[in-house]
Amino acid sequence: MALNAGQQDSAASGFDKAKAAEGQESTKKVLPPVRTLPPGPLPPYESLDAISPPAIPEDFHDIGRSKPLSDLHSDRTPSDLSDYSDHNTTKYTDSVVKGAALFLEFYSLSYTPHADNTARMASPQLIFVDGTFAELAQEMADYIQANSAKTEHAVQVGDEVRPLLEKEKNEDALEAIVKASGVLNTVPEKEFTGAINLLIHLVLQSNEPKRHLPAVCSNLLKPITSSPSHGFTLAASALSTIFNLLDKTNPVRYNVFLQIIRFIRQHGQYELLKPRLRNLEAWFADWETNAEDQRKLYIDVADAAAEAGDDEESYYYILKALSTFEREEAEGEEAQKYSLKALKMAISSPTRFDFQDLRALPSVQALSDSQPIYSQLLDIFTEQDLEDYNDFREEHEGWIEKEKLDHEKLQRKMRLLTFASLAASTPNREIPYANIAKALQIPSEDVEMWTIDVVRAKLVEGRLSQKQKVFLVHRTTYRVFGEKQWRELGTRIDQFKLVVDRLTSTVRRAQAEVEQARKAEEEQLAKKLAGAGISSGYPGDRRRQPRQRTDDDD
Repeated sequence: MALNAGQQDSAASGFDKAKAAEGQESTKKVLPPVRTLPPGPLPPYESLDAISPPAIPEDFHDIGRSKPLSDLHSDRTPSDLSDYSDHNTTKYTDSVVKGAALFLEFYSLSYTPHADNTARMASPQLIFVDGTFAELAQEMADYIQANSAKTEHAVQVGDEVRPLLEKEKNEDALEAIVKASGVLNTVPEKEFTGAINLLIHLVLQSNEPKRHLPAVCSNLLKPITSSPSHGFTLAASALSTIFNLLDKTNPVRYNVFLQIIRFIRQHGQYELLKPRLRNLEAWFADWETNAEDQRKLYIDVADAAAEAGDDEESYYYILKALSTFEREEAEGEEAQKYSLKALKMAISSPTRFDFQDLRALPSVQALSDSQPIYSQLLDIFTEQDLEDYNDFREEHEGWIEKEKLDHEKLQRKMRLLTFASLAASTPNREIPYANIAKALQIPSEDVEMWTIDVVRAKLVEGRLSQKQKVFLVHRTTYRVFGEKQWRELGTRIDQFKLVVDRLTSTVRRAQAEVEQARKAEEEQLAKKLAGAGISSGYPGDRRRQPRQRTDDDD
């Protein structure tokens, strides 16, 4: 039987039946229930299929190497290279045909990818199985029982499920198989993918796959002892297969994805997960995920990013989690916990200078009651300057050290922010070195160094005038943009408008003067030509002077 499973996006193959050699006695041997190929070190979630297709023939990689590259010279003519080209074109064609034949032989058919593959964990996949549910379940149980005999904890699941399947108690039989399926982590590496794919198929045939999938995913999070080197890839491929075989709108996908995130965290492979996170919003819409579950997943992703050292990504997903709290939940313990965490990350980050998105969150605003000192510190970093920070530190002596915040980093950040505020508030766009030194509380000889730092931080653009000892501001970033900044912007727009109006008037006046001078020159020229008896030749002059007839005309 060929099964078109889920969204037509996972892969496994049918059974191989062992045949005893004719005329020879052989004992019955339990074979792996699914035909597989030896897995390679494929990156998870990016492979074409849960089971890798046949490898490209080795001679394919030798194309273009039959002759050394040194034999190819730029001064050769096309005819000189014809033999070389024909030889390698033929070799290339043979290799492609050979690879295509192996591929089709493996899959037995071709498939067309879905248009919405960008929202999937992997490319379209197919599972091919032979037999009824009872036959497949019994073979799976026998396979697990045979392999468990090689371990310390042997199970008799094959014998246990046989009477259940005979009584058509498929759910009970499947539950027993899943309970014993941890044995699959010890099967030979070349048999693992086929066996786990069959187990996945059986689970998805259940009336309640959600009942069995947690145990399957939990086993995949455990080490695959038979393959220390490829264990991560094998387990990741299996988790990807489960995710892809579930219907696109099936909310069970949410739980599987949570397990994938935890698996990624466990192995420190966040970079493999990161490209898929762009699909989260669409997935939540498909699964109709509520705010609480969204928050839970965002927090897991934020933790995974933090463990991988990606603080910016971690901060982003904490903000996404905080945005799921309703206003009435803002003062709750969980909301305050993650709000405080986001605040600490924001002020400690060496690259984050904008805190407007953080302060706009109701849960962060509620910190003014639960964590007033932290709330005050956030206000300083949002819109105040270095002097206010130093006053805060004196007022709460020892508090920064007690909270394990890095004073040196905070002070440096406040100096950069103070420089940005100074540049934004300077009306003539010229800041003397002395003003910078005073605002940043630094020696005059360090002004240029701090100017370079603030430009690198992209808070200000401009250039130094060492001769005049001033910094010329070209562009600056407002730390906050409120009513005061809107008024200032309105004033500057009015000034620009006035300058533009003056320039327009000057240009129009100059154009009028040029036009008037041109007309005067034309009139003067016309008069001179008329006095000489010659037509001006201008289109507006329609008078013609009759030519006098002379004797030469005859």
